[in-house]
Amino acid sequence: MGTIGKALTLLDILSGMEKECGLTEIALACGYDKATTRRFLVELEKQGFVEQTSESRKYRLGAALLRLARIREQRYPFLRTAMEFVRELADLTGETVHLSEFSNGRLSNVHVEESTRAHRVFVRIGTILPFHATASGLAFLAASSSDVIEAELAKPLQSFTDHTLTDADEVRRRIEETRALGYSISRQGMEAGVISVSAAICPPGGRPVGSITVAAPFVRTDDGRITEHGIAVSAAAQRISDALFGADRQVRPMMQSRRTG
Repeated sequence: MGTIGKALTLLDILSGMEKECGLTEIALACGYDKATTRRFLVELEKQGFVEQTSESRKYRLGAALLRLARIREQRYPFLRTAMEFVRELADLTGETVHLSEFSNGRLSNVHVEESTRAHRVFVRIGTILPFHATASGLAFLAASSSDVIEAELAKPLQSFTDHTLTDADEVRRRIEETRALGYSISRQGMEAGVISVSAAICPPGGRPVGSITVAAPFVRTDDGRITEHGIAVSAAAQRISDALFGADRQVRPMMQSRRTG
């Protein structure tokens, strides 16, 4: 890996840390020696991609990333376009709904609308969603070409719970099920006690750009509710696609809200 690649890897790792971190912590997380890590941090700080706090002398992401994010969103308004549909789906289902986007070979959460219920699923923005272990990932693969699917299934399939799909043939079966239903189902694949239903967001005839997902506590999500969530999430994904890519058909309104609080 070249110098630029290593610096970007450091930036990516820093973005996944939940708090400000010191030089030693960052070096350990990256697998670099402290001298190399310091050199990268100094250069990234000069460009505004990281900043060092004056009080603790620890590092965090810098404002330059926000500037780039705003420029990117202005030119490709994925988040701005999809947010209203995410909110409507959260109102309709009464559950947590999250939006993921595909970038650099990974699927990650970019927006979350939390349920207002006391017992709800919490989802963190920025979380990387494994393709085999999440409803978001299964929906994405189901809308992808066979070479994309096989490339992902050739990688080690990490186990996160006792219910995670770690057999490639079983993942293929779930992908076929997703295609037949129009939405994916993950029963405790990534987190115990959570059942998620998802649909991919796709341009007409093109590769998927992300997924929209309903995540609910397992204890109140029976087969009937799964079907309801699946129909709703599939419709929401289609509406986002229509709004993003200008489909000829009219965007249909969603059903009346069911949120009970």
